[in-house]
Amino acid sequence: MEPRQKDFWDKAAIVLQPVGGLLAALAVAGLGFFGSQFIERRQSEETRARFTSELISKREEADSALRKDMFVSIIQSFLRADSTSIDDRLLKLELLAYNFHESLNLKPLFFQLERDAIKSGGTKGAELRDRLSKVAREVTRKEMVVLEEAGKSFERTVDFDDLVRNPGGIPLDPAVLTLNKVERNFALVVKKADVTRKEMQIRLEVKTRNEDTGEYRTDDAEFWVGYYDFPMIDHVRLSRDQRFAVILRNFGGGSARIAAVYFPGAYASLKEKPYVQELVKSLLQQNKPAEGASR
Repeated sequence: MEPRQKDFWDKAAIVLQPVGGLLAALAVAGLGFFGSQFIERRQSEETRARFTSELISKREEADSALRKDMFVSIIQSFLRADSTSIDDRLLKLELLAYNFHESLNLKPLFFQLERDAIKSGGTKGAELRDRLSKVAREVTRKEMVVLEEAGKSFERTVDFDDLVRNPGGIPLDPAVLTLNKVERNFALVVKKADVTRKEMQIRLEVKTRNEDTGEYRTDDAEFWVGYYDFPMIDHVRLSRDQRFAVILRNFGGGSARIAAVYFPGAYASLKEKPYVQELVKSLLQQNKPAEGASR
């Protein structure tokens, strides 16, 4: 019997058999190499993340300790019976305002120093009031930068001559703003202006659309706003852990410029904690399935 002549596939099998073994060995080696690389890279990232976290934590602890010492020292010096001159108290107020404006309502201290500056009179009193106004406006500017980044805002101008001709108040153009899927209509009415104290009395009406029924709920508030009202501290609390604040940008020359900002409650001051009911409701809203979603 004559041996069968090898065809193409037989020859291919002879050549590919050792090549296949070689490829399998290379695959195993490659898998081991890249697997090792992946594990090392993962461990390196975890080590770097843990180091960064510890560094940030230690830095926060050191910063909190420094701020606590500074706060206690300044407050104690404010409350001493032999309190110092108005210049010295103004310097301490500047330190408080620039370092603790997100935590404290400093409006009473601003008012007290403004009254003392008015009593001083003359050029010295005017300089002190300008310095107070500059500090307050700088703090407001810093807070607005943060709040406008997280929320929505609009600006309006108030003409004092129009206000005199309309003693019942001037309604400003309303604004419809949506934040985190909550649509609200904000309407402002300027009722009075105090030129001496550079403040305005404002009435706010907020209409909130109910997502389920489509009906609008109306809330209102009335307040005075001046340079010493900081938006993170002085604001109107709204449902769904949201806030609305009005600030005074400019006052004088026959008109005033105001800005309003609609922002999440998480950006309010540290003393403005959300209620437990709001937290629970927010969690339920997050777990609520979207309309039209299949079950």
